[in-house]
Amino acid sequence: MAKEQGHKLIAQNKKARHDYFLHDTFEAGIVLTGTEVKSLRDGRASLADAYVTVDDGEVWLRNANISEYVYGTWTNHAPRRTRKLLLHRKQITKLERETVASGRTIVPLQLYFEDGYAKVLIAVATGKREWDKRQTIAARDADREAQRALRTRNKR
Repeated sequence: MAKEQGHKLIAQNKKARHDYFLHDTFEAGIVLTGTEVKSLRDGRASLADAYVTVDDGEVWLRNANISEYVYGTWTNHAPRRTRKLLLHRKQITKLERETVASGRTIVPLQLYFEDGYAKVLIAVATGKREWDKRQTIAARDADREAQRALRTRNKR
């Protein structure tokens, strides 16, 4: 069987981009069991309430929902179990330093397969306040209106 190539998106956390200012991003591997991989290949995952913590020099993905594999037996996995993320030591210390000192948090943005390996895109983030969210929405709407006006002007 040929090795899988390319990038296949499984799940993304759209709400994270709305609720947080994103700073540094990191690509991390994820430790999974067999039924979790099969469930991910079916596209059955959610990062809606997920977050990342650094405990004792290890990075953990918490509260991510990977649904149970439909054809699994008694060996099936728990859907919301804590999963270990794989990063380089320098990346882990950088994440730990940024979250402890400045009150930032780490949020998962995407869950995907890269050349057959399950990966998670995580970001160091700062929470937005309500007026920041309104400001972001207003800027996005203004950009959309400007693009619409340019399109109509160029058609004539």
